[in-house]
Amino acid sequence: MPYLLALDQGTTSSRAIIFSDAGDIKAIEQNEFKQYYPQPGWVEHDPEEIWQSQLEVVTAVLDSARLKPADISALGITNQRETTVVWDRKSGQPIHPAIVWQDRRTADVCQKLRSAGHLQTVREKTGLLLDPYFSGTKIAWILDHVPSARKLADSGQLACGTIDTWLVNKLTGGSLHITDVSNASRTLLMNIHTGDWDNELLELFRIPRSILPEIRPSSEIYGEVDSSLQLSGMKIGGIAGDQQSALFGQSCFEKGATKNTYGTGCFMLMNTSTEAAASQNNLLTTVAWKIDDKIEYALEGSVFVGGAVVSWLRDGLGVIKSSSEVEALASSVPDSGGVFLVPAFAGLGAPHWDPYARGTILGITGGTTAAHIARAAIESIVFQVADLLEAMRSDTGVHLSELRVDGGASVNNAMLQFQADILQLPVVRPTVTETTALGAAYLAGLASGVWGSREDIAHHWKIDQRFEPQMLPAKSEVLRARWQEAVDRTKNWEKAEPSA
Repeated sequence: MPYLLALDQGTTSSRAIIFSDAGDIKAIEQNEFKQYYPQPGWVEHDPEEIWQSQLEVVTAVLDSARLKPADISALGITNQRETTVVWDRKSGQPIHPAIVWQDRRTADVCQKLRSAGHLQTVREKTGLLLDPYFSGTKIAWILDHVPSARKLADSGQLACGTIDTWLVNKLTGGSLHITDVSNASRTLLMNIHTGDWDNELLELFRIPRSILPEIRPSSEIYGEVDSSLQLSGMKIGGIAGDQQSALFGQSCFEKGATKNTYGTGCFMLMNTSTEAAASQNNLLTTVAWKIDDKIEYALEGSVFVGGAVVSWLRDGLGVIKSSSEVEALASSVPDSGGVFLVPAFAGLGAPHWDPYARGTILGITGGTTAAHIARAAIESIVFQVADLLEAMRSDTGVHLSELRVDGGASVNNAMLQFQADILQLPVVRPTVTETTALGAAYLAGLASGVWGSREDIAHHWKIDQRFEPQMLPAKSEVLRARWQEAVDRTKNWEKAEPSA
């Protein structure tokens, strides 16, 4: 039986999952790694820690499945997307911690670029907004703040990339410096219409082309793992950013097919096929994948704090001891008691794009309990997802027949029922919810011949549970209107001056 190995390098953990040719999970291993917050609004990772954690889970998952590297047809990589690493080509050592996608340190730089009138050009070429979320200003920040970095970059001694690029470089002993088109589309540096780095954008962000990886399709045999590693000889056959990979793993191959992933953040993607659909509602136009010579696109809405709000309940407030306790606590009360929690811990993503917003809890009374706050936290995820879908409907005119969902928090039945109620739309959870990793496995399997076509892959997608709306539409509208009031009160908080 052919097996596929997926390396799923996420924001808080590295995972490795082995899938059969039927798309079933044979084994899974996961290691969390440390998050660094050196200043308010700053988020960093240790790239070497990411690499070691990924290598450890790959070794562990092969042992758990009792398989050898030779038993794996190919491995696929999926990753947290905009997180950026810059390293020395000769030593292979990072010159600075990785700047994570959540990091807001370049908010002022983005504001200056907007004020200088560059937003329209950036939007037309990249499908993105001028926001610190994306990689371009992160790379520039590292080059500007690490001594001699710009000089080294200009002389060709540095390399940079998103986490997929970093992992491939490490897996191949430094011989491959590549990325795929889906990850490249998140940097603010690639023209999504040509599929190549754009000279005008490189000049705008002051990034030398020599530092950047080669852009490749999302499914092909790129090379083999270096002989110095225990995985020697294993083929690398698929690369995709985590959300595009989840779209592929959900078999959303038709135009209009839409999925939402509940991870650290929430990410909704709608397949727009070969059309790079422009948004009028502050959504992103992004590359979904490139297979053979065909680039396909997606419309995307990004929520910065989704499942991370549960981690905050655990680590920040201490109202739960483990994330798995949140559903029971939130379900112990019939509703939030009028409490609304807006988790704008690092600003607001789509459709607001306010890096200066900050988290707020409204509606607290003397009767408010930890259970009400927990429920409001869970409901905040649902409301943010509803905002994304409403923006997508407005942009495309598409009224979905269902929303496919996945990600860690999708195991929460109460949350998915509330999601169906607020959306007034069926919410469908597949049997395999590890669709981010599954998409990477599918892409690697296509490249290595395990599957001959997308139709072969779609045959394996199966429903676990379907959640139908139970709430009256009028009540859903009232709750959503109240939520919008709460969101409005979080905006521009960091810049607001205290009253005398």
